[in-house]
Amino acid sequence: MASIVSKAKGLLTSAYKLFFALAGTILPVDRKLVIFESFLGKQYSCNPRAIYEYLQSHHPEYKMYWSVDKRYKAHFDEAGIPYLHRFSLSWLLKMTRARYWVTNSRLPLWIPKPRHTIYLQTWHGTPLKKLAADMEEVHMPGTTSEKYKENFHAESSKWDYLISPNAYSTEIFARAFNVDPSKILETGYPRNDLLYNGNNRDTIDSLKQKLGIPLEKKILLYAPTWRDDEFYDRGKYKFEIKLDLNRMQRELGDEYVILLRLHYLVSENMDLSAYQGFAYDLSSYEDIGHLYLISDLLITDYSSVFFDYANLHRPMLFFVYDIENYRDKLRGFYFDFERNAPGSLVKTSDAVIDSIKKIKFENTNDINHFHERYCALEDGQASRRVVEKVFLGRSV
Repeated sequence: MASIVSKAKGLLTSAYKLFFALAGTILPVDRKLVIFESFLGKQYSCNPRAIYEYLQSHHPEYKMYWSVDKRYKAHFDEAGIPYLHRFSLSWLLKMTRARYWVTNSRLPLWIPKPRHTIYLQTWHGTPLKKLAADMEEVHMPGTTSEKYKENFHAESSKWDYLISPNAYSTEIFARAFNVDPSKILETGYPRNDLLYNGNNRDTIDSLKQKLGIPLEKKILLYAPTWRDDEFYDRGKYKFEIKLDLNRMQRELGDEYVILLRLHYLVSENMDLSAYQGFAYDLSSYEDIGHLYLISDLLITDYSSVFFDYANLHRPMLFFVYDIENYRDKLRGFYFDFERNAPGSLVKTSDAVIDSIKKIKFENTNDINHFHERYCALEDGQASRRVVEKVFLGRSV
């Protein structure tokens, strides 16, 4: 029975792919049509959102739609954002006619790109952990190291442009993604424009009120990454919170609240009812950039969020309870993280709590040096630079 279902799915995919390819050849291009997608259609966020909102404000002549997984359409409905159900017939017809695709993660490999389409891959982070061809061994479900790298290159070969936030990333992306350096736009990340244009008291207080967070409390943001070898199924990863929320609430609750933001690939549903008023699960909140703005301290591990957060010159703490396994077995790092991280590395929940008590919020010397290397291009104008190059054909 399982083999019959598998064969049926394979035939359906083949038929869909053929129809997609034929439609992309026969149907005329709409030169003002742009399709956006963020994190597999799960969010209205990241670099695609920043580019979308810039076009909306400065070039309203473009017709724009979001590619959305129907399980995550609620926010798009509430906000009145035009969208298409991912893989629906209307989605297929719009995708095949679009002049532009803008996404921050890989599209399914079986989707053929029409000749008239410009595929802008924004990606979604400055890399600490090794990527694609640079990974010695792949521990993800449903694939092998060789197959993963082969499929990644097959997808990246379709990209017409790839956004890079800095020179460090450009070098890595070209090699790890096997992308011609001439296709890489070293502009800074559009999503980080918000951290310059929205970093003011009115915006921050408004966001806190929207989220129901007390204005007088300091905010801890915990945003860890996923673990390749801890999963339920392909694309659905486990994550166990190692922080002692009981002790944190008891010892820090008078002064702080904590926001938890799990990676988009993590499938956990956290029950924080015991920590009401102290811990908030904002994993499904549409854009982590808003959470950066309102937070006073970032707690993370190997996630690329710390590169973005450095734009705010605020303190960071790295909870790396499994660093030896993650560094030496799962991924490997591009630089000596223990020596160059812009904040202290700790391995226990007790050490996290003790470090928070000792944090000096005015001392950001470590971050200043880090910022010079990884955030020098960020100035609140990256969206404009990308649009001028990709959509208007101007040099940047």
